[in-house]
Amino acid sequence: MDPLGARSQFVDVQTLSTWERQPDLEGKDTDECNDCLDSQQAFPSPFPYREDINRKIVLYNGDVALLNCTAIVNTSNETLTDKNPISESIHKHAGPELRDELLKLKGCRTGEAKMTKGFSLAARFIIHTVGPKYKAKYRTAAESSLYSCYRNVMQLAKEQAMVSVAFCVVSTGKRGYPLEDATHIAFRTVRRFLENHGESIETVVFAVTDVEEPTYRKLLPLYYPRSEVEERVSLPLIPADIGNSEGEPVVPERQIRIAEKPGSLEDDSEEDTLDSHLGQVGTHAFARMEGDVDKQRKLILQGQLSDATMQKQHQRNYNRWLCRARAEDLSDIAALKALYQTGVDIYGRTVMVLVGRNVPVNLIDMEKALLYFIHVMDHITVKEYVMVYFHTLTEERNHLDSEFLKKLYEIVDAKFKNNLKAFYFVHPSFRSKVSTWFFTTFSVSGLKEKVHHIENLRQLFSCILPEQIDIPPFVLDYDARLEMQRLRNYRKPSQV
Repeated sequence: MDPLGARSQFVDVQTLSTWERQPDLEGKDTDECNDCLDSQQAFPSPFPYREDINRKIVLYNGDVALLNCTAIVNTSNETLTDKNPISESIHKHAGPELRDELLKLKGCRTGEAKMTKGFSLAARFIIHTVGPKYKAKYRTAAESSLYSCYRNVMQLAKEQAMVSVAFCVVSTGKRGYPLEDATHIAFRTVRRFLENHGESIETVVFAVTDVEEPTYRKLLPLYYPRSEVEERVSLPLIPADIGNSEGEPVVPERQIRIAEKPGSLEDDSEEDTLDSHLGQVGTHAFARMEGDVDKQRKLILQGQLSDATMQKQHQRNYNRWLCRARAEDLSDIAALKALYQTGVDIYGRTVMVLVGRNVPVNLIDMEKALLYFIHVMDHITVKEYVMVYFHTLTEERNHLDSEFLKKLYEIVDAKFKNNLKAFYFVHPSFRSKVSTWFFTTFSVSGLKEKVHHIENLRQLFSCILPEQIDIPPFVLDYDARLEMQRLRNYRKPSQV
């Protein structure tokens, strides 16, 4: 207890300034945003300006253990004995009774939330949660677990009729979750809960340190814009994958299953002719799209524009595509898990994976697929990177036509092409090799020498270590069968 007349070390959340009261970005703008704002008029934000929600949000730089609210959140491990700075401060101020109480809980599984009394804290309760240990190759599982942490805390707060809850930053310390990725999940999960179930919750505090505060301040306007202007300016920065209506990451296995074609290892689609493969120009909605104004102007003035002017027009055109990509809801494309970032190659370059069998060309909107590609790749391509394309067990429905690929190559920014250092084509068929040769020889320039056909995973692992790449299980199974077949063929001559 504080000495009589001394100022309390605890902070009442009611005295803290809400996010709504803090100045927004009105008046700030950039050249790129000018292009974006024109393009966004037809694309409403998935996180619109809501004054009532913003009044509930508080960003607090300080120790969560010192907050006077209904409940504070403690990030811990499965045995609830983690010794991180947040837990240690909570134990210090709560007193020894907390440790005894935690022993009765018998641990907590990853993603779950359990509650104890606050004991000597100003907060009445402590909600303990266990965030995931982050590994790039298990990113999807980590996202789902971190979502569960925030969702279960909010659910517990609602069930216990709590008025206020204060979050620490979950799982980014010893558990290694990237701070910016974790912040996106935290903000969107809390936002969706407040929209759908948060009538009784009056205050949600995000307690951060000096290191974490800049990231939180940067991302808060994306999910909690303080004006319609800030909503429009923030819209291009919202990630493509914003989860479902509850903010939950969309798990591909729960959304779509593309059955493996039964039978032998031989791809039956190999019987199709190359002409059939290359003759599908114009069959997709994207291919039938009218040319944009810049391209029409380019054709009209061909031969009369300088290279610098042409490059500027191309950049403006790409920026409009990028703004559209950031504005649209692309969660259905993200759910396919056809394109994702994994680790790095032996030279330290970012590895992007493209899974051909997860692209049902005849079932999805290919224009949205293009937008998703641009959105995901834009920040990756600012530095050197490599692409790994798994052609494994693809069928006719998974094959992109050459016109679509050519259009994609023409639209993307120069950094996509310049910083791409290798394109690994895994498990190619004879037909795909021929198609690739035609495409890189006659349709686009500067790509042919970067394409490497990889017959098996052993070859791929000479460029990218196994622990640095998340490989779909069906690819591993297929490659294992190939290896067994190779060994059988190797032994046959020796038995003759």
